Amino acid sequence: MAFGDTFKALSDPTRREILNLLKDGPMAAGDIVEHFKMTGATISHHLSILKSAGLIDDEKNGKYIYYSLNTTVMDDIMNWILTLKGETSDEK
Repeated sequence: MAFGDTFKALSDPTRREILNLLKDGPMAAGDIVEHFKMTGATISHHLSILKSAGLIDDEKNGKYIYYSLNTTVMDDIMNWILTLKGETSDEK
């Protein structure tokens, strides 16, 4: 399993903040942009990186695109970390 893209995506504080915003549920791209002092194009770039890493999903609804967390990648990372610790997810 390749975690390189995931860890690279998580290394940026703006992208981590976007994930933090999405933990409460899906958000339209414009609503995400409003939380930052950056251009829409910059946030779009961050969203693209998060999507490529599998950390978020997008869904078009009318003229808006809504982004949501994809927790399966995080589950994979947590399971990998547990195996490094000599534990399995079944033990927790």
